[in-house]
Amino acid sequence: MINKSLQVKLGNWTLDNPIIPASGTFGFGFDHNDYYDINILGSISIKAITPKPRYGNELPRICEINYGMINSIGLQNAGVDHVIEHELKHLKKIFHKKVIANVAATEVEGYIEVIKKLNNQDIIAIYEINVSCPNVEKGCMKFDEDPKALAILIKSIKKVAKKPIYIKLSPRVANIVEMAQVCENNGADGLVLINTMPGMRIDLATRKPILANKVGGMSGPAIKPIAVRAIYLCKRAVKIPIIGCGGVSNASDVIELMYAGASTVQVGSENLIDPYACKKIIEDLPRVMKKYKIDNLKDIIGISK
Repeated sequence: MINKSLQVKLGNWTLDNPIIPASGTFGFGFDHNDYYDINILGSISIKAITPKPRYGNELPRICEINYGMINSIGLQNAGVDHVIEHELKHLKKIFHKKVIANVAATEVEGYIEVIKKLNNQDIIAIYEINVSCPNVEKGCMKFDEDPKALAILIKSIKKVAKKPIYIKLSPRVANIVEMAQVCENNGADGLVLINTMPGMRIDLATRKPILANKVGGMSGPAIKPIAVRAIYLCKRAVKIPIIGCGGVSNASDVIELMYAGASTVQVGSENLIDPYACKKIIEDLPRVMKKYKIDNLKDIIGISK
């Protein structure tokens, strides 16, 4: 039975609750269905999709840090054609809600190619445009760092996209509010805040970087204050909805990001620590809402002054 007090909206899309596993931390969802019925989720942001298959970066790709982890996966995926023919077909049989498709490429034409092929996939509600991947040598980063390049990308995508587009921004830019305004002013339908922070670790015994790629994206509880700041500042500068992401590990974290201005919240690295993380958060939300005298989640979005 749906608990209406947990319902939230992204534009015209109503979600049963705000909990969405973040792209890259939940695969395409069906593996987690072995642990629990994934239909309890608000939605799923599926693994990044690129025009062609990508092997990703060399191993090792993941290392632990205090209060989080660093990953350097490198957008490994089988390419858009394979995803449509296999992963999405499989997911449709199990997941009866719509999903968010994370789209990545190294140039404008690549984004357009993927989106054109995904446009007729009914299971997809919105596109999450990944312009801020920290683990790819070529591409992604230039769009996130250059307002003019980002504007061109958004305008180009809007010409072909049949679904709303949400831009996933990085916190490492000098002025994330400016980048959020560029997104809104050029037709983006929403934002995803934030992507990972750049990080690195060195093995004391070998004196070499732990990751084969040397650097990667830092995620986990350590970056939650950075996410809260970005969401808070951008919510007060733009009118488009925000999907909050960064360091969420429990129901209280969800409330904090929503206070800052997030309409929904993605759970990332916590899924790799505990495959039941999202289930536990959804089940615990009513208790935390009661603790803070919250009747409906939709009423608290951006409430912090």
